[in-house]
Amino acid sequence: MKLLFAEDTQDLNHAVTTVLEYQGYDVTSVFDGQEALDALKKESYDVVVLDIMMPQVDGITVLKTMREHAILTPVLLLTAKSEVDDRVAGLDAGADDYLAKPFSMKELAARIRSMVRRSQYESETDLQKGNVTLHANDYSLSAANSVRLSHKEFELMRTLMMHEFMNTQYLLEQVWPDEPAQEDTVKLYLSYLKRKLASIGADIEIAAEGGRIFIREESDG
Repeated sequence: MKLLFAEDTQDLNHAVTTVLEYQGYDVTSVFDGQEALDALKKESYDVVVLDIMMPQVDGITVLKTMREHAILTPVLLLTAKSEVDDRVAGLDAGADDYLAKPFSMKELAARIRSMVRRSQYESETDLQKGNVTLHANDYSLSAANSVRLSHKEFELMRTLMMHEFMNTQYLLEQVWPDEPAQEDTVKLYLSYLKRKLASIGADIEIAAEGGRIFIREESDG
């Protein structure tokens, strides 16, 4: 499993690289965004971990460049910022997940394992609900328009489309099985999906009633 790790703090770079290599990853470690872009031109990776605040080129710019060149490799952003707006900016740029500093090596490893599981979906067929199609090959939703989803958004939308009724605890177990996610995490990602469904002209919506979470179609009233 090939992993690109970009972090400008040398001690942290060395520590994370050592841990990930011990866990069996083939790690390429770089210290700034330009080195990350250069590495991506030479090799393909299964996972990319980017610090946001790096010299030369920042992590968000690296990520945007990847997506502009149709590099759909799962990306985990590392950030010292924990505000919701900063998380949204990273996810909107195409990140699959984020992790705020300081973090534990155990949590980092769990986030990476979770992203690696995206490969299991790539051979699956598309899912449809109402006029909305969930595309497994490129992690997108389409209706009148289309929009790309992050890794977690895809997993959450897939779970919602495959089951009739769910509660928050079930979604946590299905989408965040290895991570210390909480009820607020589910609410945040549901809000992302609601906004994206509205943006593509969907005739379905995510609803919550009596502790149950489900997809409501226009025909359901």
